[in-house]
Amino acid sequence: MKWITPASHRQQRPRAVGISLLGIGRWIREHARSMGCFALFFALEGCALQPAASSGHDPAPWVRFWTSYQAKFIDPQGRVIDFEDGGITTSEGQSYALFFSLAANDQPLFQKILAWTQDNLAQGSLAAHLPAWRWGKRPDQQWGVLDANSAADADLWIAYTLIQAGHLWHRPGYTALGTLLAKRIADAEVATLPGLGPMLLPGQQGFHPSPNTYVLNPSYVPLPVLEGLAHALPHGPWRAMAEQLPHFIAAAAAPHGFAPNWVAYTPNSGYTVAPEGPLGSYDAIRVYLWAGMSNPHTPGARSILHSVSGMANYLQAHLLPPVSVNRETGAVTGTGPVGFSAALIPYLMQKDLQPQVENQWLRLTADTDRATGLYGKNPRYYDQNLALFALGWVYHTIRFSQQGNLEPDWVRP
Repeated sequence: MKWITPASHRQQRPRAVGISLLGIGRWIREHARSMGCFALFFALEGCALQPAASSGHDPAPWVRFWTSYQAKFIDPQGRVIDFEDGGITTSEGQSYALFFSLAANDQPLFQKILAWTQDNLAQGSLAAHLPAWRWGKRPDQQWGVLDANSAADADLWIAYTLIQAGHLWHRPGYTALGTLLAKRIADAEVATLPGLGPMLLPGQQGFHPSPNTYVLNPSYVPLPVLEGLAHALPHGPWRAMAEQLPHFIAAAAAPHGFAPNWVAYTPNSGYTVAPEGPLGSYDAIRVYLWAGMSNPHTPGARSILHSVSGMANYLQAHLLPPVSVNRETGAVTGTGPVGFSAALIPYLMQKDLQPQVENQWLRLTADTDRATGLYGKNPRYYDQNLALFALGWVYHTIRFSQQGNLEPDWVRP
């Protein structure tokens, strides 16, 4: 049976936090002349709503959003629940929550999430086992692992976050656990592809369908994460992977500059359409997000940003992002959920596309449910996660150094 990847469940997802223009008020004001009178009014309104945010370094809006996310999606045990998918938990959700709790400097929550992840997804030890990617109610009505295969992007985020937590909180136990997990990822989920070198396979099983074919996911390898691991573990495959990443993203996004969800690689043919098809959608949106959040001084960051210019070009003629794009033809369909708009804000800001940033921000403001502090009347897990990353970058609560280290607001002067 073909393994269903974590990404396959992203057919529906929209909404996340009520923060209006606050964190980018100063940025919009600085560009108000080029954006016209309406933009100037818009920026002034944002300033009036929260003058303290004009510095761009106010963590309060992001902290409020993260608190609202916890109330909705994280149970007292430290389990992240995806209500849109039958109340399941994925290693992706656990990895993101672990990272956000570090960004928020919440050590008790971090330990809860880590403990639940180890006990329920990793047979009690992330040092000894890769986590299963999917957990929930089984047909026999018992709760437990539904699919024991791994999800390499979640594994990578967990290893990276543990190493960063060990450094930021001076907890050598976290560093040791993250290091062991990273070594296990290198052994089980990294393959040396002829003509490319080491590349991250999306899971331990199911992504090498024939001796000469590999299936890859461009959204699984954020540049800051690879760079951070390369500096922390110089003897692993991470440096070579970070150096290869700009070429990989450029080839995967060719010829129209749109990232696909999946791409196949064969040594003689190079990159081709994956068995999953040529579309870029719920997975691919993270390629633009990671490109926008990467430190521009990290080697390869600007190249990656340029390689995925198709979305920026599209948004110069359209208000909102599409839900899917055909990597081969450039044809688009539908309108993406609100989380897509959130994910694109750092990317558009890095490209200095002020009117396009304004359009996405207007959508976030319009879709805010002030009763929940999330986006939409029925807030969906994946949208909130996209927005937590993107708005963490906007409000400077999540920033990465040139070397890929996490630089949360609480450690910067």
